[in-house]
Amino acid sequence: MTDTKTPRQELGGFGERVAAARVEGLGMTILARNVRLKASEVDILARDGEDLVFIEVRTRRAMPGAAGESLDARKRNKMWAAAMEYCERESLDPSRARLDAILVELDARGVVRSVQHLRGLELD
Repeated sequence: MTDTKTPRQELGGFGERVAAARVEGLGMTILARNVRLKASEVDILARDGEDLVFIEVRTRRAMPGAAGESLDARKRNKMWAAAMEYCERESLDPSRARLDAILVELDARGVVRSVQHLRGLELD
């Protein structure tokens, strides 16, 4: 049985690889990827000094600005719920949790146009 991925899954996987390279390039340590929790899935879990960083990766093709537009209040609240669930499950200090997003925008050919790192997302 083959593990066939949809074009959307392929795009998301590519964006996550780009984001992981950015995270490591910033000196952060990746602890895990694609952490499944009841509240949501965490794309990248990283350590940045004392902070535990829950990173959402958004990848969009040929639509400038679309990656960031998808991080609405509902999504940010789901991210926070997942972060708190993880901290509780692992007995970690939730005051050191931070939500980040990495936005990967590609041109129509799939070439990376921009990578933007949003640190410390606010909740509404």
